[in-house]
Amino acid sequence: MSWVLHVDMDQFIAAVEIQRRPELAGMPVVVGGRGDPSERGVVSTASYEARQFGVGSGMPLRIAKRKCPDAVFLPVDGPAYEAVSETVMATLRSLSWGGVPVQVQVMGWDEAFVGPGPGHGDLGAPEAMAALVMDSVLAATGLHCSVGIGDNTLRAKNATDFGKPRGTYTLTAANWLEVMGDRPTRALWGIGSKTAAKLAALELETVAQLAASDPSVLAAELGPTMGPYYRGLATGDSAQPLDPEPYVPRAHGRETTFQTDLDDWDAIAEEVRALTVRVLEDIDAEGRPAARVGLKIRLAPFITVTRSLTLPAPTNDRQALSNAAVSLLDRLEPDQRARPVRLLGVRLEMTPPSA
Repeated sequence: MSWVLHVDMDQFIAAVEIQRRPELAGMPVVVGGRGDPSERGVVSTASYEARQFGVGSGMPLRIAKRKCPDAVFLPVDGPAYEAVSETVMATLRSLSWGGVPVQVQVMGWDEAFVGPGPGHGDLGAPEAMAALVMDSVLAATGLHCSVGIGDNTLRAKNATDFGKPRGTYTLTAANWLEVMGDRPTRALWGIGSKTAAKLAALELETVAQLAASDPSVLAAELGPTMGPYYRGLATGDSAQPLDPEPYVPRAHGRETTFQTDLDDWDAIAEEVRALTVRVLEDIDAEGRPAARVGLKIRLAPFITVTRSLTLPAPTNDRQALSNAAVSLLDRLEPDQRARPVRLLGVRLEMTPPSA
């Protein structure tokens, strides 16, 4: 049997902060925004102690403060997390499995798939390799991780949830439905709340129900591609192969949440221009011009609108990109322009890299 490991750092961002401030160990810690829960911002991550109070990623900081008044709130420090992440991934790439270097697919700052490289020999017990991964990451960073073991990427990813924190768990075709069958479809990697709601409307609420469903019915209701794909997630078979190729971003974007809503549209346009300049610096670092511009606007009280356009020709010209981004404001409906703005985001989609 071929094995895949899913490595997931435990409470990664919070763990990095606690490592820098050992006195916070065992305390509820929330990281997000500028670290001020009286301001607008969302939780990036919360320590396990804070999660016991119901604090979770993506939650507004003000709500997190109400749920856990005694939590320590800290600002996001992206460069610090990036540096630790690079050490984690370098550590994983340094390992061998079955006598050959492993293959690593980075999935984010805090997670990656690890699999045996081509031409490998006997892989041995995957639990032994998982233990080596955990020990190596701990030695290199001082941080703990959990490892999901699977016979494909999908099962390995779902297995990690059962091993957290600081543990391992194995999911294969043999025990998949036994373990996952009674869980809601939302528990599957690849199914979000909107898709789960669509499945529930078809009376498919558990993994087992979805796995036993008629593919033709799913194709008719959810599309000829996605319907059967969702059923494959429930059976554990809709798995992508591990891809060790470095991730190449299609686009870069920046967002700003305003502490006070903006209702001056000249000022809003200037904020769009400023954001565009920041994103341009990101794509200039990639060495590729922008081919498409996108704008995200969150209107009061909490209405999100997106607009985008394809440029006449790819460009890195600051003025052209700023003008294009600002022009998207004119595509708002009159009732939308009557609302104040609480968040702006600009996204520049780049041309593909040269072969």
